[in-house]
Amino acid sequence: MGKSKVYFSKDITSDMMIQMYKALGVELPGNVAVKLHSGEVGNQNFIRPAFLKPVIDYVHGTIVECNTAYSGKRNTTKAHWETMKLHGWTDIAKVDIMDEEKDLELPIEGGKQIQKNYVGDHLSRYDSMLVLSHFKGHPMGGFGGALKNISIGIASSYGKAYIHGAGVPDDIWTSDHDSFLESMADAAKSIVAYFGGKMAFINVMCNMSVDCDCCAVAEDPKIGDIGILASLDPIALDQACLDLVYASDDPGKADLIERIQSRNGVHTVEAAAQLGFGSREYELINL
Repeated sequence: MGKSKVYFSKDITSDMMIQMYKALGVELPGNVAVKLHSGEVGNQNFIRPAFLKPVIDYVHGTIVECNTAYSGKRNTTKAHWETMKLHGWTDIAKVDIMDEEKDLELPIEGGKQIQKNYVGDHLSRYDSMLVLSHFKGHPMGGFGGALKNISIGIASSYGKAYIHGAGVPDDIWTSDHDSFLESMADAAKSIVAYFGGKMAFINVMCNMSVDCDCCAVAEDPKIGDIGILASLDPIALDQACLDLVYASDDPGKADLIERIQSRNGVHTVEAAAQLGFGSREYELINL
């Protein structure tokens, strides 16, 4: 597989989000799902609705999320709807909690750890997907970007436990760590296959705490904001973000790098590339 195109701008604005989407040269067809992170109640770092509204409007998208598999304010449909309203998502666009009724089982061809992925049944309502990811650290995955957003993020509550447990939901917090990372790559492959290329990905590198937006109590960021990146290849996109963190001259990067390395975060990208639905090789194009 050749080099994928990844577009980059230091300009972190709502208008640049639209410019990034336009640069990809695609027009997502039909009913467009917009996958983002709704943010756990109490988290200070998640990207706010006002920033994302223009690009969501541009694609006439519906915000989609799935319930979590851990305690908090998003672990039931009722609680998640309350959080969506509290955080202002329902004020800016249509919202769909995709697993509020039942799950949909997707096959994973040649998965490293899992051969099926459980997502919210409402995924079947959509013809294409725009993936808006907040790139930052993560307590378990090392970092969260596009790959996490379409794997754990699109998985149903049960599916999240299934991925974390590498196929054994009861092992959600005790499974082999690299097996969990590989399961995320497996699940991401199933989503890319499901949409058959009708996906676009934008990562925003701001508010980069070592913790995810799923943490109600999260560390404040130490590394400064870097920019916005976009690609049709989620693997190349996440790899480019990792490379920009490592290449940064901001001493605050040490915290984030320690989190990534201590959780072997790059292994998700490695595993995804081995599965063949994208490439770690990319051409960075400045806008």
